[in-house]
Amino acid sequence: MTLAKITGTGSYLPKKILGNHDLEKMVDTSDEWIMTRTGIRERRIADEKETTSDLGIKAAKKAMEKAHVKAREIDLILVATSTSDMIFPSTAAYIQHGLAAKNAAAFDLSAACTGFIFGLSVAEQYIKTKRYKAILLIGTEIMSRIVDWTDRKTCVLFGDGAGAVIIQGTDSDEGILTTHTYTDGSYADFLFAPGSRTPTSLQKELAVKKLDVIHMKGNETFKVAVNNMGKVAKEALEKCELTVDDIDLVIPHQANKRIIEAINKKLVIPPEKVFINLQKYGNTSAASIPIALDEALCSNRISQGDYVLLVAFGGGLTWGSSIVKW
Repeated sequence: MTLAKITGTGSYLPKKILGNHDLEKMVDTSDEWIMTRTGIRERRIADEKETTSDLGIKAAKKAMEKAHVKAREIDLILVATSTSDMIFPSTAAYIQHGLAAKNAAAFDLSAACTGFIFGLSVAEQYIKTKRYKAILLIGTEIMSRIVDWTDRKTCVLFGDGAGAVIIQGTDSDEGILTTHTYTDGSYADFLFAPGSRTPTSLQKELAVKKLDVIHMKGNETFKVAVNNMGKVAKEALEKCELTVDDIDLVIPHQANKRIIEAINKKLVIPPEKVFINLQKYGNTSAASIPIALDEALCSNRISQGDYVLLVAFGGGLTWGSSIVKW
C-alpha cells in the first residue's frame, strides 16, 4: 500500500523581532504577565512589503531543496492560511507563479490554526490514490495584520511565519499513518476575524472601531480546545494501535503554553516528549506546526523510525491530529 511520506521540510521567519518589552511600550501589559499566561517571550513580524505568499515561497524553497524536488515536478500546491494575499486569486496561485511550478494545480485551505493538519489529510488522499506524485503543502501567515494592537488579550499571542513540506508516495511503512479532522461551527463566535458576512454598510464603521480584527473568547476557547485536542489525539493513537509510550515526539499547535500543558496532563505525556517553540514565535496559526516540525528535524529531535504525533485546534472551531512514522 502506498503511504504519503514527508520527504522535505522548510520554514521561514521574518527578521523583525517584537519582544514582550516592546509590547510594554504599546499596550498595558508586562513581560511577566505575558510569560505567566502564555509562555511567549517574542514573536516575528513581517516587513510591510512582505506578503503571505512571500513567506510561503521562502519556506517552500527550503523544503524543495531538502526533498530534491524541482518546481516543475510539483503536481499540487496546498496553502493553509487565514491571512491570504487577496480574497482571490488564492495565495497558492501567487506561490505557484513565484516558484515557477507551472505543472502544479494550486488552491488554499481555510481551517485557521488546524489548516496544516487539514492539508495533510487532503495531500494524503491524493498520494494514496496516486493522483499526484509530489505535493507541496504550506502553512503561511501574517497574523500581525489582523491583530488589534490595543487589545492586550490577543495582540501578545500572534506572530508571522511560514512552514512547508513536500509529500510524496512511498511503498515503505514510513509516512503519514493517519489523519483526523473535525469542525463544529456552533463555536464560530469563540474565535474569528470578520469577512464578507459583515454587511457592506457596516464595514467602514467596523474598520474605524477596530472590529475588523481577531476576536477571541479566551476561556471558552481554552476549554473546547483542550477537550477536543485530547480526544482527537487519542483517536489517532487508537487508529494506529499505539499508546503514548510509543510516541517519540509530540508537536502541538503552538498557541499557548497553558493549553499545551493541559494537553500533556490529559494524555499523560512527559514534557521531554513535547516540542515547544512558541516562546520564540508566538502563535503563527496554520504555520506553527510545520515550523515546529522543521525545527525539530533540524535539532535532531526526530530520527528515522520515530512516531510523531501532531495535534492542533483553531477557529471554526476546528481540531485535528495526525501520526507520522518518520
